[in-house]
Amino acid sequence: YTAGLVAAAGARPSRLVVFGKGTDVPAQTEPLLLERPTIVTVARIEERYKGHDAILGALPLVLAKVPDAQWVVIGEGSLRAGLEALARSSGIAGSVRFLGAVGDEERNLWLRRANVLAMPSRLPAGGFAGEGFGIAYLEAGAYGKPVVAGNVGGALDAVLDGETGLLVDPRDTAALAQALVTLLLDRELAARLGEAGRKRALEHAWPLVVARVEALLLEQLDA
Repeated sequence: YTAGLVAAAGARPSRLVVFGKGTDVPAQTEPLLLERPTIVTVARIEERYKGHDAILGALPLVLAKVPDAQWVVIGEGSLRAGLEALARSSGIAGSVRFLGAVGDEERNLWLRRANVLAMPSRLPAGGFAGEGFGIAYLEAGAYGKPVVAGNVGGALDAVLDGETGLLVDPRDTAALAQALVTLLLDRELAARLGEAGRKRALEHAWPLVVARVEALLLEQLDA
């Protein structure tokens, strides 16, 4: 997706090489699932395209099917206060936890605790940019977690629909809610997608990505 944006800006496609983003491979990935089915989002609360408001809109439908579910939001930004107010006015504040900015260790603990990572990003006004790739999807996959993502932008490169997660129209509240409910209730499907996500994350481990970049640079030096 990002390569397409670069080409559209005038770059020669024949001169573009796509490596994909790299991700760290965690040392501890054993799940620490909580009693409450848990949806986690890891993203700055600064850009509307990330889809925090979409999850809030879908959450009442999720709670109708999974009453004890909770949404844990990791990240900080100027939109947080408005989202917290919306959660209160919607009567679902008891099912939402805004943790703000946290350290890597606490973020990783929540990825181990989560049942699913959700980040239904959409394209900003104008239809350009948005997720260039969506490294959060791979980071969740590294912990064996299935993901729910928007079916636009770089998420199409990061998430394999029906294999490592579920892609939905981020503007479709019912579809988003159904995807979340499915992964919260169908533990077998969630485990299968999560395991595929783990394997995909390993394919994008930083040492492998660095080796690919190094090989290309050496190739260009020899040219």
